[in-house]
Amino acid sequence: MEDTIYAPSSAIGGAIAIIRISGSEASRVRELLDPDPTQYPRELSHAKLSYRNELIDDCMVVYLPAPRSYTGEDMMELNVHGGMQTVQRVLGALASLKFRPAEAGEFTKRAFLNGKMDLSAAEAVMDVINADAEQSLKSALAQLQGSIKREIASVEDLLTDALSGIDAAIDYPDEAEADTLETLPESLMAAIARVDAMIAKARRGRVLRDGLQVAIVGRPNVGKSSLMNALLGNDRAIVTAVAGTTRDIIDEKLSMDGVPVRLIDTAGIREANDEAERIGVDRARQTIRRADVVCLVMDSSAPLTKQDTELLNETQQSTRIVLLNKSDLPQACDYTGEAIRVSAKTGEGLRELQDTILALAAPERADGSTITNERHIRALELALAALRDATAAKELDCVATDVKSALHHLGSITGTDVDATVIDRIFERFCVGK
Repeated sequence: MEDTIYAPSSAIGGAIAIIRISGSEASRVRELLDPDPTQYPRELSHAKLSYRNELIDDCMVVYLPAPRSYTGEDMMELNVHGGMQTVQRVLGALASLKFRPAEAGEFTKRAFLNGKMDLSAAEAVMDVINADAEQSLKSALAQLQGSIKREIASVEDLLTDALSGIDAAIDYPDEAEADTLETLPESLMAAIARVDAMIAKARRGRVLRDGLQVAIVGRPNVGKSSLMNALLGNDRAIVTAVAGTTRDIIDEKLSMDGVPVRLIDTAGIREANDEAERIGVDRARQTIRRADVVCLVMDSSAPLTKQDTELLNETQQSTRIVLLNKSDLPQACDYTGEAIRVSAKTGEGLRELQDTILALAAPERADGSTITNERHIRALELALAALRDATAAKELDCVATDVKSALHHLGSITGTDVDATVIDRIFERFCVGK
């Protein structure tokens, strides 16, 4: 991290563009500025930015000396006018100082490596940027403030204490305290319970990051596309009286009470009349298998058909909500199971439908200690497996090995024990300038 780096940290083309510089030579930007902003650390001030005696821009600038900066290094942030030509000329002037363009995520990577944040908080930076629903943002902000690190640390402390007792018993068997070994099973079970609880919360909390996948399925002409349009509040899907109008899946995002939802309208499932419709039906069936919630739509104004019955059987293993659509019409459906009556035309039942979807698959609240990252979930699962192996082990050295393995997997979440290749892979997914 000896190089001084620079990059735009905001979109180019707006009124203002923010350009960030970080590294041991960041203060050299004063060579381009008048007056010198380094005389007033952490104060936003006005300066003229020039290169080769030619004025480039009037800008606002702040100098942030180490270690009290985002990266933990000396930093400079320029607020310049956001036009493409202005930004390009500023970047050219910074290059003349022998600075290097930042790689994707390099500012946050430096913050992690300099101890300004743990790895789980660093990953939450992109979750904050990408959050498209209120609960997603709340969860990401809590993780950015270290909520996951605190949860993991409590388990690590428990296991570290247990491991120290195990090591002492192995090294000095004659002097080992009996209560150390007597409390070992209790310590391991307590750690297992905490990790297991985090995984259980994570499986529901994942939707705050990736969105809850809700598939709308049914035979043709039961009103799937009309229902999707009603939930979205606009005419996204084409609606006609012709069976088979929807030939492919339509995927749209919306927020339900602050929870991100991916609403997926599928082709009507039936014996296809042509190749294009057959592909659409196959994709609809694949969507059923992947969805968090399946909304099976039936026409309440028509008798139950063979296709309806087949779909009821096909979706019975899914997390399913049966919807009797067209409730505004005279009723003729003889389905007697649990269902929600809805009308895409009048809006009847839509609120109940949203509440039911969230109750089935979404977290109750945006608890910041909830794991939402798939990498973290996998690490917890590996830690849990190692702890269960430890409880089954007969020899103390085997128990110690398993506990160390669990600590390794927990450490990979916060970054205390993680391979450099994993770190590189994480930050290469970031945008440049962050």
